[in-house]
Amino acid sequence: MEIWNNLFDRIGEAEGEGWLGEIEGLRISLAGAESKISQIDASSPSGLVNLGLPTRRKEP
Repeated sequence: MEIWNNLFDRIGEAEGEGWLGEIEGLRISLAGAESKISQIDASSPSGLVNLGLPTRRKEP
């Protein structure tokens, strides 16, 4: 979420400064970040990942 927040803040700064080209690029980056976050969320619906129980390695 830190990347998303950073992009959102930078868009606000670019809007305040009137940097139209920068705004468009940042919005594209924000859309890409949101897409990746959605993919990650969809890959583990419960939000939990089962790592299993640790076991000892067998001696060779």
